Amino acid sequence: MINFDYVRTSSAKSAIEAINKDAASAFIAGGTNLVDLMKRGVASPEKLIDINSLPLKSIEEVNGHIRIGALALNSDVAESDLIIKKMPLLSQALSAGASPQLRHMATIGGNMMQRTRCTYFYDTAMPCNKRQPGSGCGALKGYNRMHAIFGASESCIAVHPSDMCIALTALDASVTISNSQGERKIPFGDFHRLPGSTPEKDNNLTRGELITAIEIPNNDAFAKNSLYVKIRDRASYAFALISVGVALDIEGDTIRNAGIAMGGVAHKPWRLSAAEDFLKGKKISAENFNQAAAISMKDAKGYGHNNFKLTLGANTIVQALKTVSGLS
Repeated sequence: MINFDYVRTSSAKSAIEAINKDAASAFIAGGTNLVDLMKRGVASPEKLIDINSLPLKSIEEVNGHIRIGALALNSDVAESDLIIKKMPLLSQALSAGASPQLRHMATIGGNMMQRTRCTYFYDTAMPCNKRQPGSGCGALKGYNRMHAIFGASESCIAVHPSDMCIALTALDASVTISNSQGERKIPFGDFHRLPGSTPEKDNNLTRGELITAIEIPNNDAFAKNSLYVKIRDRASYAFALISVGVALDIEGDTIRNAGIAMGGVAHKPWRLSAAEDFLKGKKISAENFNQAAAISMKDAKGYGHNNFKLTLGANTIVQALKTVSGLS
């Protein structure tokens, strides 16, 4: 790890001013991913700007939305009575991620900003376009068991690692961002990027911008029928091979609305919009769930070692839909 300068700020304005003054600086809060990257030589900021003193830790209901400050801890959000009652999918997804110790350090904003756990990205001796643009993608013809089956490119087949972000995508969250000009909001599904020809860009933040909050529409119907399913190699502290977050609005035996997203399959949380549209107005049935899964997996592509995800993905979607609807 290289030597670095360290400063603390107490307001969003001063944090943004500090990062705009130094192109080699980075924000730090919990540091559960950034410090690992620095130790491995993958990231080397010359200055760390500590934002932990900013007043961004609230979890509250405001004007029909749940608003979560970017510095709220993953553990506090997962265990919040408000979140458990109103957004159980988010609580389940957070509880499925990392270890209790890491959840107690990691922040909501940091969770969004975490980088891929692709082994080629972490190994500085291997080619990786995310780490060093133009060097190639070692995973394409290497050991790619954990890698993408949707939205990949010849430049990168890495996957986004977050569980929380899958739930926020399915729940139609939005991201509040502050910069030197003021504030802007973007839909959560537009925050992260597919790799294309610029896999080094994980998201659509620009230099000098700071995540300040997440807002989620309050949907009591979704709260009644929500489930996060995570398939992994071991029961705890493992990243998803496949994950599925499902929230359904069910009336009788009919699905009125659906929010569904997958993890472990793409460079960003993968929204199953076509399956959502298909399920609206449909009866709860194994046949409809199988068809929704087939629609979801239509454009999936394996790269050898991860071909098993093509079957596992469909099976996980079906099982999640059956379980959340009470069919199994």
